Amino acid sequence: MFEGDPTATTPMSPLAAPPPPIRKGSGIPAGRLVALGLLAFVLAAFSGRVDLASLVSTARTYVERAAPAVQTTTSSTDTAAVTAVKDVVQRANEAQVQAYTRNDPTLMRATATTSYYQELVQTNQGLQASGAQSIALVKLEWVDVTISGTTGNAVTNETWRTTYSDGSVADSTDRNEYTLVLSAGAWKISADVQPTTQVISPGTGSGTAPSVTQPGTPATVTSSSSNWSGYAASGGTFTSVTATWTVPTVSTTSSGADATWVGIGGLTSEDLIQAGTQAMVDGSGTVEYSSWIEMLPASSRNVPLSVSAGDSVTVTITQQSGNDWLIAMKNNTTNDTYNVTVQYSSSSSSAEWVQEAPSIGRGLVSLDLFGTVPFSGASAVRDGKTMSVSALGAKAITMINRQGQAIAQPSTIASDGSSFTIARTDATSSPSNGGGRRRP
Repeated sequence: MFEGDPTATTPMSPLAAPPPPIRKGSGIPAGRLVALGLLAFVLAAFSGRVDLASLVSTARTYVERAAPAVQTTTSSTDTAAVTAVKDVVQRANEAQVQAYTRNDPTLMRATATTSYYQELVQTNQGLQASGAQSIALVKLEWVDVTISGTTGNAVTNETWRTTYSDGSVADSTDRNEYTLVLSAGAWKISADVQPTTQVISPGTGSGTAPSVTQPGTPATVTSSSSNWSGYAASGGTFTSVTATWTVPTVSTTSSGADATWVGIGGLTSEDLIQAGTQAMVDGSGTVEYSSWIEMLPASSRNVPLSVSAGDSVTVTITQQSGNDWLIAMKNNTTNDTYNVTVQYSSSSSSAEWVQEAPSIGRGLVSLDLFGTVPFSGASAVRDGKTMSVSALGAKAITMINRQGQAIAQPSTIASDGSSFTIARTDATSSPSNGGGRRRP
């Protein structure tokens, strides 16, 4: 089903250039995008909700892998329970389409737990924000159904079709792994994970650096992505990453979003722990700023650190011991802080400093006109040694649109080894759900 990132989203997933036609890419965490609030205002393309910024699952650029071959097996001898589970999944998908068509999210309530219902509401609202006019389930293939007491698991391969306001149409096929619970005699979906859309892999693209006005010299295009721009380092074990940036003053002339973050893992692995800030512009010219954290494949969530355009923000992610990670965020302008220790199993295989086009539901939001984001103090601890971005040999990543044009370009690294800028070009950014991405 059309699921939140898991937006995964996800933190938060780059795509080799040039990216294919639009599509969803959750992992939705996000679902980069997503326990998220309700929208507070209305994007041009949809009716409102209370917490717009948390709509996106920022994690990260996923490359879509082909869905596994259909096996259509059931691992349970309880035929009635298996039939009931299949019926709920089918009705849930139909309800999501009807809810989207009628703009009535309550139609999805009967087949979902309370928490999953909220995720579905946010997913549909996010799709509307991205310019999707309609969604349709084209094909559903059963892979497996298992029942264990009051818990059920169902695996499907689903092909969904999205029609966008610009006239484009995109089909995407994902493996869906549903978890269901039996409550008061009725099965309800409590989660839906799409594991085949959660691999982050920037492509080694080629091309010329765009002509863009920014404080630094544009970096040479060595890697391209459909939703990442910045730097990424790999090789060795990373136990900390940090950077300071200025929250951009976003233009209100067009709707869209951007997310700025640092993270560990996810470059060539399915794991990614990340934290940062985000801006979301609705169709009426309102901008909402927020701060968030995300640990793939879980959805991103907003945190109580207020940020505004022009604020200086420092974010540090550090492994304490074992799977304990400290996420420390500070608004240097207001002196407000947010610190939390989370449990997360990380590959510790890479570090990233990124400006991203966030993901929602099955696709990416248009990148807003953020101007320029300056990074400073960008460094990471690799194999026990603190090193600057330059010393780490981090590689530049340029964000490109479906035509292969650069839409966000990092500068070369300054002489201090830890400062650079990321600038928005004039190239058009369109909502996308093509062949791969995040949450990222």
